[in-house]
Amino acid sequence: MNEFRPIPPLPHRVMPVFLALSLVLSLVLICAMASRADAAEPQPGNYAKRADVAAFAADAAKKTGVPLAEIQQWLDDAKYQSSIVEAMNRPAESKTWAQYRPIFITPKRIADGVVFWNKYAADLNAISQKYHVNPAIIVAIVGVETFYGQRMGNYRVIDALATLGFDYPKRGAFFRGQLMDFFTLAAKEHIDMNDALGSYAGAMGMPQFIPSSYLALAVDGDGDGKRDLWHSDADVFASVANYFAEHGWVKGGPVGFEVEVKNTAQVADYLNAARDLKPKVTVGQLRQWGIALPKDLYLPDSEKVMLFTLTGPDGVAYWVGLNNFYVITRYNHSTLYAMAVWQLSQAITAARAAVASTEAQARPAE
Repeated sequence: MNEFRPIPPLPHRVMPVFLALSLVLSLVLICAMASRADAAEPQPGNYAKRADVAAFAADAAKKTGVPLAEIQQWLDDAKYQSSIVEAMNRPAESKTWAQYRPIFITPKRIADGVVFWNKYAADLNAISQKYHVNPAIIVAIVGVETFYGQRMGNYRVIDALATLGFDYPKRGAFFRGQLMDFFTLAAKEHIDMNDALGSYAGAMGMPQFIPSSYLALAVDGDGDGKRDLWHSDADVFASVANYFAEHGWVKGGPVGFEVEVKNTAQVADYLNAARDLKPKVTVGQLRQWGIALPKDLYLPDSEKVMLFTLTGPDGVAYWVGLNNFYVITRYNHSTLYAMAVWQLSQAITAARAAVASTEAQARPAE
């Protein structure tokens, strides 16, 4: 009969050695797992050596018709920019209206808008008549986007789109699509990748068109056979006007108005917020809810409108956005942006009229 004998405990001198070995083995295992994870997830940048970038390049060459060698060369040269990702994570549109408005509705931006409009009045009037888009809106778009061409961005577009397409997972698919369109655009318009500068989001030129908008909606306004949104004022004005016309702008039409909402719970499910901007409430519903509408506007009950809030210095205000307001949101999907463009256009129009009146009064009588 075998006698059961318990395993004697390890000598006290052996215990520290045993624990040290266990710790070493654990660290080795953790490092191995980390290395495996690193291998599975590419590090930011280093686009010349990444399998996901190579696969994209092959797909882009097939879909765009641009030679693979050219696409690969552009991507190999692209540089990851951490500041772009940081900027994407703190957009101006995350602010309240009280914070956002003072960025764009300033005395200098209004005064410079008057000067800009007067300088290009002949071109703006001709384009306005052709596309049926108010000159004030064209001027305000350029004023909000790039301060009338003074701030068109300092990032290489290829760097911005590569950074966001391959190293910004939240919207990577969208920016890879824009990158593919940029290859097509560069080949079509003979754009030098090294010279093409834009915003941190890859928007280009005075009106800040993203590549898909540039391809689809930019116009050769000066007839030189090229659509140049960096250097041709005529191309810029015609392109902005065409953008608005294609999205249904009605020249001289109303844009929006503030309303008083007494029963806020009643309208809560119908509010437009964030990127949910499609009109979903009718004028008839507003009337049924007892919301007073401007008496000088013809608004049929069946017309769908936007209903949204803006938080200003005095609290929350309710606004109704009509067709033209919705069209402005097609340029940038934000009620804050659309309101800034509209109010800047109104301020520039009023200031320009005041300047014209002052100049007329100062002229000697004939």
